[in-house]
Amino acid sequence: MASRLPKRTPTVVIGVLGTTLDVGKGPHRWERWRPTVSLCQHEDFVVDRLELLHDANATALAETIVEDIASVSPETSVVRHVIELADPWDFEEVYGVLHEFAAKYPFDTDREDYLIHITTGTHVVQICNFLLTEARYFPARLIQTSPPKRSSSSPGSYSIIDLDLSKYDRLASRFEREHVDAIASLKSGIETRNAAFNRLIEQIEHVAVRTRDPLLITGPTGAGKSKLAGRIYELRKHRRLVDGPLVEVNCATLRGDGAMSTLFGHKKGAFTGATSDRPGLLRSANGGLLFLDEIGELGLDEQAMLLRAVEEGRFLPLGADTEVQSKFQLIAGTNRDLAAQVQRGAFREDLFARINLWTFKLPGLRDRLEDIEPNIEHELERFARERGQLIRFSKEARAQFLRFATGSDATWTGNFRDLGAALTRMATLAPGGRISEDVVSDEMKRLAESWRGVVRTDDTELEAVLGAERLAGVDLFDQVQLACVIKICRESRSMSDAGRKLFAASRARRSSTNDSDRIRKYLAKFDLTWEGIQ
Repeated sequence: MASRLPKRTPTVVIGVLGTTLDVGKGPHRWERWRPTVSLCQHEDFVVDRLELLHDANATALAETIVEDIASVSPETSVVRHVIELADPWDFEEVYGVLHEFAAKYPFDTDREDYLIHITTGTHVVQICNFLLTEARYFPARLIQTSPPKRSSSSPGSYSIIDLDLSKYDRLASRFEREHVDAIASLKSGIETRNAAFNRLIEQIEHVAVRTRDPLLITGPTGAGKSKLAGRIYELRKHRRLVDGPLVEVNCATLRGDGAMSTLFGHKKGAFTGATSDRPGLLRSANGGLLFLDEIGELGLDEQAMLLRAVEEGRFLPLGADTEVQSKFQLIAGTNRDLAAQVQRGAFREDLFARINLWTFKLPGLRDRLEDIEPNIEHELERFARERGQLIRFSKEARAQFLRFATGSDATWTGNFRDLGAALTRMATLAPGGRISEDVVSDEMKRLAESWRGVVRTDDTELEAVLGAERLAGVDLFDQVQLACVIKICRESRSMSDAGRKLFAASRARRSSTNDSDRIRKYLAKFDLTWEGIQ
């Protein structure tokens, strides 16, 4: 009994009628190479259905093509689709028409194999078909046909192109290598061991090379927001996604008219002391990347102008009568809760909505204790490059510092800045290029003393947590105590950890302790929660 051949998946080709290449009249038309007809003349390639798109003005030509295909390939059914293209060279119009066709077409990839014919149509049509296929609006591969090399009755040749680059081993390997290199660059070359941070960096790498939308980087002071922004710029520059400079500014240093002038520039005579024109940082960032650190410190007027500059690429310098243009990508950094600032009217809701599309929260050093060891090596290598001196720990001193650095008493309030400064000091004081236990002991005392510094009331932070109206109703005594509690809670890994620090003396005299409950009840007096103050 003969074996049954496997059932072949029907092949469907979608193509645009070529009003130049497909034309031909009378018997002599068969002497011409016509790509839409030749597509159906290959003995080793069967087109089960041809979806033929054409303008109403080309109806007569389309009918001729349908008849000729029926004569050379009776097994091919042709379905005509009339599309309206006023100008086949208008990219926006062509893309819109083809995109609409793709959105409405009933693709069934489980039962049919789709190909997009890219040989016919204007160059704009061909480019749009390519882009729509690459973006998977057309769930298909590309097919390109070519005429015979010599004048003959041959239908020429064809080639099928699959835009799924993961199927090409050498390309996939190359892209994976670039992906790994990009992630390593964003991490400053440090092999981090924190799984959550590694996932975060992978997300940032994925977004950074695929969008010009604003990015918002949050996290405590010293977590590395500025360094990460610089790495994102270098990655985009390496991929040739920016051709302008990286412009950085700390918004906490901007005040009054100086803020407007610094960011948006001014014309000569705009205010007292404006003796010449100033372009401003936004204009300087044209074609590049603008990093606004501590964006929550900007005034509301500056925020309004910034929003228009981000959305439209235009703004009005101080004292100017005409707007200037600047196209840049914005990266904003903050250690504040911008959502809370929006609630109390200190930050514009529309600007927050615009920059909150891609938000990445950098963890503090206390949340990445496993990364302290690789960062030690990184900082010592940096010291060696800058000072030309190789410094190493003794085995005992290294173990001593790691125990301290990862212990519960190490609060690392300055995060990686504290760690970098500590290693710079120890490397500078290391006798004979070797950090000893004595050097580590002195540094541990220095750090512990700085972390035990007097807790002061931070009106700005308390206002961000409570709101100005509620803060005004809290006695100064309670403000000082609340500021201390919030500071300890933010430096701790959990409520239990915070409780051990806050109630260290009294808990020793208690037979049973529930420090978490004590903190929860204290915060509730001010309508606060643990999650809300983190």
